[in-house]
Amino acid sequence: MLDADQINLLLPQTQCTRCGYPDCASYAQAIARGEAGINQCPPGGDEGIARLAAATGQPIIPLSPEHGAEGPRFLAVIDEAWCIGCTLCIKACPVDCIIGAPKHMHTVVEDQCTGCELCIPVCPVDCISLVPADTAEPAPTPAPTAWAAWSQAQADEARDRHAFRTIRIAQAKADNDARLQAKAEHKLANLEQASRLTDPQQLDQKRAVIEAALARARARRQQTEG
Repeated sequence: MLDADQINLLLPQTQCTRCGYPDCASYAQAIARGEAGINQCPPGGDEGIARLAAATGQPIIPLSPEHGAEGPRFLAVIDEAWCIGCTLCIKACPVDCIIGAPKHMHTVVEDQCTGCELCIPVCPVDCISLVPADTAEPAPTPAPTAWAAWSQAQADEARDRHAFRTIRIAQAKADNDARLQAKAEHKLANLEQASRLTDPQQLDQKRAVIEAALARARARRQQTEG
């Protein structure tokens, strides 16, 4: 039986969550544990199921309709005239392929878009639409689906981008937590000067609240690092 990392290499890495898990790696872990079927990935389609079946020794089964249907690949496109620069789509993109700044127009890097569709429901002004990924002239009929529309090189790049995003978000949270902890520790050490309170009993109560908050923060950090 393959381990989760080996199974993950067989998935298309669109990070679309249609399998019922937060990303492809989590789905691979569930397959390795025997908690998920090999037929829950619409972007992988029938060929994806065949790949997983061959690798795991399981029988080929139809794609689960509960998780979606195999279809052509699409790309997200942002209507520049309607974009309000809210950054919600940037935060939702699992592979960091949307660029922009707060209150400025955003755009999708087409070569990096996996067609996961996760940016669409978060847009408050409905300025994101889907267009066919294959715009060749003339377009093939029928349009390619699953691995016929998505290469291994694209999957590898999407996996790397998602991994980098995961690390980036975790590091940003750790940095912010460290800043908040340092600020609280400084305030605790200089409570009399930093506070408008002058009553000793009230200062003690506030000191106790800050100390409790710092203790919780240290416990969370130790749990994360452990």
